This record gives sequence, C-alpha cells and structure tokens, in this order.
Amino acid sequence: MIKKLQHIFALSEKGARDLVKAVIWCFVCNLALMFPVGAVLFTVQHLLGCLEGGGSPMDGFWIYVGFALVVLILLFVLHWFQYASLYIATYRESANRRVSLAETLRRLPLSFFGNRDLSDLTSTMIADCSSLDQMFSHYVPQLFASVGSTLVIGVCMFACDWRMALAVLWVVPVAVALTAGSKKIQDAFGTKNILNKRAVADCIQEGLETIRDIKACHRQERYLDGLEAKLAAMEGSSIRSELATGVFVCSAQAFLRLGLATTVLTGGALLLAGELPFLYFLGFLFAATRLYDPLGVVLQNIAATFNTKLQIERMRSILEQPVQTGTEDFRPNRYDITFDHVSFAYREGAGVLEDVSFTARQGEVTALIGPSGGGKSTACKLAARFWDVTGGKVSLGGTDVSTVDPEALLRSYSMVFQDVVLFRDTVMENIRLGRRGATDEEVLEAAKAAQCDEFIRKLPQGYQTVIGENGSTLSGGERQRISIARALLKDAPVVLLDEATASLDVENESAVQTALSRLLQGKTVLVIAHRMRTVAGADHIVVLENGHVAQQGTPAELMEQGGLYRRMVELQSENAQWRLG
Repeated sequence: MIKKLQHIFALSEKGARDLVKAVIWCFVCNLALMFPVGAVLFTVQHLLGCLEGGGSPMDGFWIYVGFALVVLILLFVLHWFQYASLYIATYRESANRRVSLAETLRRLPLSFFGNRDLSDLTSTMIADCSSLDQMFSHYVPQLFASVGSTLVIGVCMFACDWRMALAVLWVVPVAVALTAGSKKIQDAFGTKNILNKRAVADCIQEGLETIRDIKACHRQERYLDGLEAKLAAMEGSSIRSELATGVFVCSAQAFLRLGLATTVLTGGALLLAGELPFLYFLGFLFAATRLYDPLGVVLQNIAATFNTKLQIERMRSILEQPVQTGTEDFRPNRYDITFDHVSFAYREGAGVLEDVSFTARQGEVTALIGPSGGGKSTACKLAARFWDVTGGKVSLGGTDVSTVDPEALLRSYSMVFQDVVLFRDTVMENIRLGRRGATDEEVLEAAKAAQCDEFIRKLPQGYQTVIGENGSTLSGGERQRISIARALLKDAPVVLLDEATASLDVENESAVQTALSRLLQGKTVLVIAHRMRTVAGADHIVVLENGHVAQQGTPAELMEQGGLYRRMVELQSENAQWRLG
C-alpha cells in the first residue's frame, strides 16, 4: 500500500507513511465528534428520568459536568495529534519533495531541459508544490478519513434502526456520485487553466529577459497588449474552472442537506406510531448533523483532489524521467578524449553530428572550428556528457563516458562556455566556485592569471563586491574573465573552452591566451573558436561542417591541403582589412 501511495501522490516513503498516520488520526477525530452527541443523549436521558421519577434535575449534575470536561480534553488531545500529523508532517514532506525534484533535475540530461520551458519547471517547483502542500494538509487525509468514519457510523446506525439509517444516509451516494461524475468536466477546465497560467508565466519571463530589446524596438505596447490578453484568458479560465467545481460541489452539498428533512419526517412518523423511542429519534438527528459536516468536506475534497491530480501528474513526469547514472569510481590513467564514429541528434530526424571521429590528446590543444551550426559546441558538450550520444562512443582515457556518473566525470573537467553563468554573490565566491575550499590566495592567483585582478580591485569592495544577478553589473568581457578564473582555479585535467575569449578585446585576449598557455600545460584542452588566429597555435585542428569531419590535422597541414580551413583563414584575413566608408 505504501508503494502505491508513493506512486499515486508522488510521495517519498516517509511521506506515504505519514499520510497513513494522518488518515488514521482524522478518522479517530471524526468518530470522536460523536462523543458530544452521546454526552447530550445521556444528559437528556437523566433529565427525563428525573422528571418521570420526581427526582431533582441536579442529581448527578457534577458527574455529567465532569464527563463533558473529559470529552473536551479528549477532543483537544486528539485534534492536537491530528494537527501534528497533518501540518507538521505535510511541511516536512514538502521540503523533501522540493529536494527530490531538485535532485532529479540535477541528474537529468540537458536534453530534458531543451524540451521544457524554464517557467514551466519553475511553476512545478513552486506553484505545484504549494498546491500539494494544501492538498495533503486539507484534502486527502480528511477525504479518506471521512469515508471511513461515515461507513463506521452508518453501520452503527443500521444496527440501531435500519429505517432511520436509510433516512439519514440515502443522500450520501447520490451526492458523492454527483461530485465524482463531474471529474471529466473539472479536468478539462483545470487543464485549460493550468495552460493559461503557464502562458502568463512564459510571457512575463520573456518580457523580463528581453526588456532591452522590447524598449529598443518600441514594442512596449505590443508586449503589454499580449500580456493583458493572456492575463484575461487566465482570469476567464480560472473563473470557469472555479464555477465548474462550485456548481457540482454546491449542488451536491445542497442535496446532502435533504437528508435532514427525510430524517425529521421519517423519525416523526415512527415516533408518532410508537415504533421509535424519543432518545433514538434525538440521537439520529444529532448524528445526522455531525455526519453531514465531514461529508460536506468530503465533497469539497473530492473536487479539490481532481484539480491537484493534474499537478501531481506534472510533478511525476519529472520524477519518473530516466536519469543519467554510472560508476562513481572513475580514476583514468590518461585523459585523452576520443570520439569514435559518434552520431547525435537533439530530435529524431534532425541530426547534428554524423560519424564523427577524432582524438583530443592529453598535453595538446585540440581546436574545433567550422561554420556556425556545424556541431562544434555539441561535440564539446558530448565530451562532458551533458547529453548522451545516439550512436558511436565518446571516451575519456579509454572509458566510455556514458558508463560514468556525470558528477564523477565532471570532476575531471573545467569549462568556459559562451554563456557565462555567475551568481548574485561576491566576486571572490564566484571564482571560488571552481574549487570548494580554495584559499583566498589561490583565488587571487587564478584571478590574476585570467586578467581579472585589475578591474576587480576597481570595484567598490574589490573582491568582496556583490555582483548582480548573473553578473549584470559587469561587462561581457569581465564576466567571461571571471568564468576563466573559475576554470583555472579548478585546475582539472581536461579543459573545455567554447569561445572563451569571444568577449575580450585584442589586448586582453592575448594576455588571457598567454595565461592559458602557461597554466594548461599537460592537460587535455578542447577549444572552440571562430577566430583563426585564436587557434593558430593549436596542436590539432578538427574542422566540422554540417555535422561531419571535413578536415583534421595541424594548422600547417590544413593550410597545405586547402579546403575549408584555408578558405576560412583567407576570408578572415580579408575581413581584417575592411574599413568603414
């Protein structure tokens, strides 16, 4: 049962066990609500006995007061345990759920993220998790507990008088069927509402990311009109979704209250006929009022569960994604990167690499060049197992990288890509990210080698300056140099450089290249560049064109061969002579 609950509600094992405990406590509390009914009946019976026997109504008064206090204390204790099992356990599981999602996302291949919107994933991590918090603290335990307590109380009613039991309970299956029968309609409206909310989130994120382009192109009004239309669609779908739920739930709850009328009519008729004691009649009335309250909650919970089931499916679609696995004990003797007839496609039928073979040897700089879209960056990321190949094999030191755990593999890599990622933290900590535990002196040394020290010391607090989100307070060249410093600090045996010097001016590019040449001795270096002078000193050059290896060899050999490499060198030499006017 625990495994089934884990699958249905996307829970951890402990979360499933806590759910069972919460259901049990809610069930006990629902039954305990009948204690006051018993207390009232005992009190009425005592009063009637006193009136019939001529005794004083005060006889045994304190006994009943004490009984009432015991009932109150018992209800308080039971509801305290119910609160702990519902809310404390729910929020503990909420934290575990978010950590589990984050751990799963961390281990997924980048191909997964290429098919999902960032705003959609953010919505799942925040909005969907919050919805599930409410579901497991307010809906699911009470739903199961109310069903169980209703069955128990119903059995007791039939044991007392089957006619009165039918008068009280006949409305229950009809009300439940009315609510449950609306599932398809509620799912349709709920799905539409989620899609509209996602469209709004996408639009807002797009606006924030492209605000400069929107302003530069005078598209503010068009963007706001589009956002307003999406907000209106979301508002309309939210109203329709709530209305669809409310119509069925309120109708079912109203129908449920018909049971009180049938209870009064049936009980009155039986009472007048002398077939039902007055205390039984009173007991059924009290029981009906106490029974219909949790049943009304059940109807609300059924509808709420329909809606949150959509969020569970979205979350489960992430948790059940196949993650990248492999051995964690990875200690190769050498760090040569070998592409052996590698093929790769981001989507079926759209190949990026086809039968690519080359070797980047340890102690050498291997450059990947070629026209844009030729597969250079893809090859670089396949080397680090950001994706898994669809054909052939990529190996590091003779070991197939697809057999190595990604985190164990990446300990051997330092990377600087075109898209630099910096965090809203100090410059010191952004560089130290390359190697946890590095001393301040080691950070300073790496920063100086990457030509960062001069501009960092001009910042308001120097190395302790907190930079904006993703380094927004720095220029493109400064951000890239910090990324290079981070890679140098890691000092891994394999270095991947994807246009690492693209945002640097000529002077800084030359300085950084000098630092890289000095500090990358003995390492396997795979560099991507479009400037031919950047790779002129490479030991080996691989020319990729349309996903194939067009040429490979030393710069001198490729110049002698002619072909694409020589043409690119000549074109860039001609472009260097271009002048305005």
